[in-house]
Amino acid sequence: MTTAEATRAGSGRTWTILPLLEWAQQYLTGRSFDEARLNAELLLARALGLKRLDLYLQFDRPLTAGELETFRTLFKRRLSHEPLQYVLGETEFMGFVLDVSPAVLIPRPETEELVEDALAWLRECGREEARILEIGTGSGNIAVALGALLPGAHVTTVEVSAAAAEVARRNCLRNGVRNVECLTADFGTMECPPAAFDLVIANPPYVSAAELPGLEPEVRDFEPAEALTDGGDGLRFIRLIASRAGGLLVPGGGMFLEIGAGQETDARAIARDAGLTGVDVKKDFAGIGRILRAFAGGEPVA
Repeated sequence: MTTAEATRAGSGRTWTILPLLEWAQQYLTGRSFDEARLNAELLLARALGLKRLDLYLQFDRPLTAGELETFRTLFKRRLSHEPLQYVLGETEFMGFVLDVSPAVLIPRPETEELVEDALAWLRECGREEARILEIGTGSGNIAVALGALLPGAHVTTVEVSAAAAEVARRNCLRNGVRNVECLTADFGTMECPPAAFDLVIANPPYVSAAELPGLEPEVRDFEPAEALTDGGDGLRFIRLIASRAGGLLVPGGGMFLEIGAGQETDARAIARDAGLTGVDVKKDFAGIGRILRAFAGGEPVA
């Protein structure tokens, strides 16, 4: 059965919620989609304007023709491997609900670990009113989390894509975060005040050009390439940020960067060559070296 045939299936019958859920789950499972039941639930809940729990409280509710057509449209998008987050238009990050669009990278659990590690360090140092610079903010997920969880801090974000910066601004408004300033600029050429920040943080594009074709189709074919890869060895932006971090950080300030699998040795060397101290790489929940931490000279870091 083709995708078009599948989405027309049952057009002559009246569907109720539970049979449609079961059909959608089976269809997605047969095409090797992960978490097929969850995908089906979220798509149908969106089409009906319900919460997932409501689907089971109203399991025998008939769908109108308009509702069924809305579901078919969403379902066809997911069948094309468009990420579920783009189909729904939103995702969660550290408990915050964020708008997402094809203009921005979809936030990932590894980046939650980056934020949690930076938060822990700032609190250990007594820097709850930190001045923070985030480079390449995308959806604003890092900035929203830091701004909300450190209400005394001031977060400045830099994003070269005007479309992405607008998504970040919307997400600050959506989550009531008022201590974030979103700038549209190219970090590589913009002027920044010296020794102005306690923390420089980023999830830069670290996928190499050679790795890009091997990514899952949801990532490779839909997420913005400029947020995934530097078009080279995957280390370009790590080099750029590290080369400028020493001049941007106050004494003892920290640079926290998310890096890719297999980049740990190179990332350490880049940070040391940039004159940063206390260089280390923390592993993520999968045991992969993921968070590059390095500090500006001066007072001891926690």
